[in-house]
Amino acid sequence: RLVFGMLYPAYASYKAVKTKNIREYVRWMMYWIVFAIFMATETFTDIFISWFPFYYEIKMAFVVWLLSPYTRGASLLYRKIVHPMLSRKEQEIDTYIIQAKERSYETMVRFGKRGLNIAATAAVQAAAKSQGALAGRLRSFSMQDLRSI
Repeated sequence: RLVFGMLYPAYASYKAVKTKNIREYVRWMMYWIVFAIFMATETFTDIFISWFPFYYEIKMAFVVWLLSPYTRGASLLYRKIVHPMLSRKEQEIDTYIIQAKERSYETMVRFGKRGLNIAATAAVQAAAKSQGALAGRLRSFSMQDLRSI
């Protein structure tokens, strides 16, 4: 799946971008969108139906069908299912993404402050402990020992 599903399509996408072939570029963009949805759903389907006979072989055949220039499976799925579905849900998805970005920024700031406070507290405690340990260590030496150091 790595070679067929990702490495070959990535190289073909690179070639499409490099040659500025719009038709190939669009074809590979459709593939990547369909493949990303496939990978996301596969995470859940593996849990429930991986016991099915020939499950992994069927997945492999599906990936080959997606990228075959003869079947144009990814283009077909994109035009018939993915594009209409995303068009209907586009506004909701955009709203969710904006909310997630705002929340993630606030969360990162909050965790960053908390992390800095924990690090500062640990540094102060370590310094205080090492100060006491150093003083105790120095007290154990005699003046003669300290002069020789």
